Order: sequence, then structure tokens, then C-alpha cells
Amino acid sequence: MNRTTRSTRREFLRGCATSALGWALAPSVLPPSALGLDGRVAPSEKITLGIIGAGDHGVHWNIPRFMTEPDNQILAVCDVDTERRLKAKALIEERYGESLAKGTYKGCDAYNDFRDLLARGDIDAVMIATPDHWHVIPAIYAAKAGKDVMCEKPLSLTVREGRVLSDTIRRYNRIFQTASENRSVPEYHRMCELVRNGRIGKLLEIIVDLPSGHSIQPASQEYTAPPKGFDYDLWLGQAPEAPYCPARCHWNFRWILDYSGGMLTDWGAHLIDLAQWANNTEHTGPVTVEGHGEFPQEGLYNTATKFEIHYQYANGVKLTVRSRTPAIQFIGTEGWLGNDGWRAPLQADPPSILEEIIGPDEIHLYPRASTEQRNFLDGVKTRQECYAPAETGHRTISIAHIGNIAMMLGRPLRWNPDLERFVDDPVANWLLDRPMREPWTL
Repeated sequence: MNRTTRSTRREFLRGCATSALGWALAPSVLPPSALGLDGRVAPSEKITLGIIGAGDHGVHWNIPRFMTEPDNQILAVCDVDTERRLKAKALIEERYGESLAKGTYKGCDAYNDFRDLLARGDIDAVMIATPDHWHVIPAIYAAKAGKDVMCEKPLSLTVREGRVLSDTIRRYNRIFQTASENRSVPEYHRMCELVRNGRIGKLLEIIVDLPSGHSIQPASQEYTAPPKGFDYDLWLGQAPEAPYCPARCHWNFRWILDYSGGMLTDWGAHLIDLAQWANNTEHTGPVTVEGHGEFPQEGLYNTATKFEIHYQYANGVKLTVRSRTPAIQFIGTEGWLGNDGWRAPLQADPPSILEEIIGPDEIHLYPRASTEQRNFLDGVKTRQECYAPAETGHRTISIAHIGNIAMMLGRPLRWNPDLERFVDDPVANWLLDRPMREPWTL
């Protein structure tokens, strides 16, 4: 299909999403087969993707899952590590080998700088799987370039970053998916739906357990020159200038506050999201927070290894987030529901809660998708919001961010979720943002 036809089709579909007439006509004019929603590839060209970030999660999780979906095609990959981006390029081209041999696929281009990938007019959407401190800026650039965005969790490094991102996605009318797969996991979807429909009575308390410590991959902490082919200055990006050592970067960045927030943000992005979903507070947050944690005082890694944080919402629900092992429990006036372990079977007291049926006139949460990647692709096609849009991802991880701030300051804080500011506490409010190293800004 030529570029003129391609642009016309995309403009038409996007126009349908933004006009009342388009929404009214789309169901009768465009059958499911035309959008590729019946399992077949649409007669028009596939959704074209660019992958920004080719680390472990990008190569072993996101790229394989996108390549199993027949209605999209990866055209480009970007990573500041030459070895990693070439590995991703080879993986993608091997998967598309038959099309490559026939000449119907022109190959996967590989870029060092995400801005070069975003400059391409033939890419519809991007998947961002970079280190945490590099989530928001590429997502904002992508939205301004007219791309739809799926971005790994945790969505942001600071509360302000998340607010700017969510506002930008709304302003440019882009489809956005926060890549937290829990909403497509049967146990978690069922759990939240039961709570929302009052099967444990009035919700009183939520307990979220996350892993403790640092899951460190062995690497040298000796300062040295960056390896050839690794653009370390671009890897640092807006973060403070720091000497290179292998232990600072791939994977282990999670345990350094300049780039992430430790287990509280890494795993909290998953399980705090479920607390928000079941509590029907996806567009708001708690009103108080206090907690304590153990932050290493020496060495490279300085995110909290142990923590216990207490929050309270305006509706009276109490939320506890603590370091233990992945688990979640909802406690109500008529029983409790939860599981102990990642994707573990549901438990309840009384056990009869697990046999409950949600009636047709009750609350039904966003229909469970097979994967977050599939949900994103459907959103790109229909222009309907994904199950974890930017505002949802932002509100979830803000709870972890203000928890880290409360632990650092060591005192109770009052939080205004409407203004996204602490009440009468300028020091705490200063920590809602971080300076950015030039030339990067929001």
C-alpha cells in the first residue's frame, strides 16, 4: 500500500475517534474483520511498531509477545547499547524471515537515539522498555510525534513527571497503555471485581506485600570507561552525571534512587495498581501517608530494602504497603479476599466468596484481555482507552513515590490528591520533582 493511502486510512480512523459522528458511524461502517478484531489481519496494512529499549524485559517479554500478534509489525528498535539493539534486530528479523525473504518486509532498523526512531513517519506506535528514568521523556516525544505509546512500569520517576506525561497524552489524544500485566491475569481481575461488587461487604483495609531487599545481578562496581558501543551519556540522560561502572546500569539501576525507586516502585506498580482498581480510586489517591524504611547508607545501591507504609483514603479505606513477599489482601465487613504469592490461587473467608457470580447488572471491570500487548493493539485500532491508561499508571505509582518521600522524611504527611501536593509541607513538595541534567527538560 502506498504512503498516500496509508496516511488517509490512519487519518480517517483517528478522526473517527475524535468526532461524535465518527463514533456514531464506526460500528455500522467498520465490521470487526475490517479492524482485525476477529482474529484476522485487517485488509489494510498492519500497525507498525518501534521498540525503544532492548534490555532483558524488552527482548524476553515485550518483543516476543508483540510478534505473536498477526496484526502488527516491528519496523525499528532503539537502544543505547549496540550489542543489545543488534541482538533485538536479529531476533525480530529471524521471526519475520519468510516475509524478509519475499521482500514484503524490509527489515528492522536499529537506532542509538530514540529521537531518530520517532522521526519516522511510517511508525504508528512505540513500546518503551527503557530504565525507569527514561520512561517519561520518550513517551512525551512520541505523543508529540503522533505515535501511540505503550510504556513499561513504573510509569515515572517522580510525581511531576507522571502528571506532565498524563496531561500530554490527553492533550495530543494518543492511545496509551501502562505495561502492567496484572489486569489481564484472571486471578487479579476476578479478585478486584468481587471486591468492587461488595462480596466482602464494605471495604475497610487493603494489605499489599512486596518483595524486600535488592535483587542484584553480579557486576563490577569498579569505575572504568564505558564499553565501546555503549552510549553512557545518553543512558544517564537527565539523571545526575556519575562515573560509569557496570553495576550501575543494566538491571541493577532499579536499586539506585537516581534512576528508580527500588522494590516499592518496581513491584508496587503491579500490586498497588490492584489496590487502586478494587478501591475504585484510579483517578485519585490517599489523603495521608506515613511509614518507615531502611535505606542503605553506604555503597552504590540506596533504595529501601525494608519498608512499611500506611495510607488512608478519603473514603476511610486503609492501605498498608510492606516488604515481605508478593501478596495482596482485601478486608471488608463481611470477610476477606486475596492471594499469597505472585498470581497465586485466590483465598477467601468465608470460602463461599470464591463461588460468587457477578450478575449482568452489577459492576463489570474492563473486559480481561489476553495480554497487555493485545489490549494496546486493540486500543490503537478502535481508539478506545486501554485498561491502564496514563492517568491510571500515574496515580498508581504516585502512591509509591509519596511513600518513599514519607520514609525519607520520617514523619506523617497529608496529601491532597486533587492538587497532587502535600498539605503545608514545602520540603516534602520539593521532593515531588527532581532537577534534570541539561539539555533534557519536561
